[in-house]
Amino acid sequence: MAPILALCWLVVFFDGMDVNIYGAVMPHLLGDAELGFSTSTAGSVGSWTTFGMLIGALAAGTATDWLGRKPLVTASVVLFSAGSAVCALAPSAGVFGAGRFLAGLGLGGLMPIGLAIVAEFAPPRRAALATGLMMTSYHAGGMAATGLGLAIAPEHGWRWVFWAGVIPAVVAVPLVLKWLPESPRVLLAKGRTAQAYEVADRYGLVRPDAEDAPAAGAKGRLSTIGALFAPGNRWATPLLWVASFAGLLLVYGVSTWLPELMRASGYSLSSSVTFLMVINAGGIVGMLVAGRAADRFGAVRISAIWFVLTACGALLLKTQMPLGVAYAVVFMTGIWLFSAQTMVYAATAKVYAPAQRATGLGWVAGIGRTGAVVGPWLGGAVIAGGNPSLGFTTFAVAAVVAAAAITLVPMAGRWSAPRKAPVLAAAVD
Repeated sequence: MAPILALCWLVVFFDGMDVNIYGAVMPHLLGDAELGFSTSTAGSVGSWTTFGMLIGALAAGTATDWLGRKPLVTASVVLFSAGSAVCALAPSAGVFGAGRFLAGLGLGGLMPIGLAIVAEFAPPRRAALATGLMMTSYHAGGMAATGLGLAIAPEHGWRWVFWAGVIPAVVAVPLVLKWLPESPRVLLAKGRTAQAYEVADRYGLVRPDAEDAPAAGAKGRLSTIGALFAPGNRWATPLLWVASFAGLLLVYGVSTWLPELMRASGYSLSSSVTFLMVINAGGIVGMLVAGRAADRFGAVRISAIWFVLTACGALLLKTQMPLGVAYAVVFMTGIWLFSAQTMVYAATAKVYAPAQRATGLGWVAGIGRTGAVVGPWLGGAVIAGGNPSLGFTTFAVAAVVAAAAITLVPMAGRWSAPRKAPVLAAAVD
């Protein structure tokens, strides 16, 4: 499992770096008169990125059982690296937005596939911890993006920061092609039974049978999507979608606009950008804490508590505080914010059967991306409206909605099909 987790960690690190580069250079983009960025345009471009992520997540989550994990991981990394190159060369805001949309396709596709790989290869009693460990890389990537923004953009310009986003295609793709194993279930579905058993035996997995394998053909893929609304999942699926929508609205809204919100609160430009690094540092700690806690107390319970604590942190940030106290509050909010959403994914992996897991994760991530589309746009609209502190209130409300939705998931299983309740309860117990 360790080599697989390491590979997933690496590609998700680059994912987090690419997503957060935009927020890290936002002040420099807004200050580039030739590019023609305003706060409204910046919010729209952020939403184009996440709209691309929505399409990428939905497509990859469904297609990965058909095409395989390795080809789609490779394609995702190539796409978001190419998008960064387009941004680095962009002569206008329109071309820049097209580059971010292209990057979004790859960024959105990568996450559900990585989650599905970890859920399949991790020991069952350490699945949430493995998910948390993988997701620490996203925040390490976010910190790297902030560091690049602080070190490169002031002297050399924001374009060189985006050139760093091309590195994943050079570094990660060869490693993925050589070392990432294909899913035994996908191999079985393709009729490559011997290979499926060989991979399962090599990594200490139970050999898959026909029920574990994804359904083949177009009808099979449609039936897998339909199974998300089968008895036992009928109400849990939309609740997971709501939780993911609100959680990703929160994650991407904060990642895009935290520097500007803190700057509007009276902090300096350098301090405001540093807050982005601090909140991602909190995210790394939060993933480790939440993963261990979720394996013990249940992913649903931890996700709900973390979302409520995030709401409290967002409301605290509305008040003017000494710089050191503000850093501490941002760090603690980072502990809760990002891992709350990651535990939604951990709960999703428990809700669905193995044959529907990748598709279920893809749709939870994909539908959730609508929240990621709304978050940057909403943040930009609030700031443009002249009352930046309202942004923190908006994010607090989103956290409460996410907490309510994820809390109802186990009960939804009992409402729709009592006999399936133990499957959903596994996400809690």
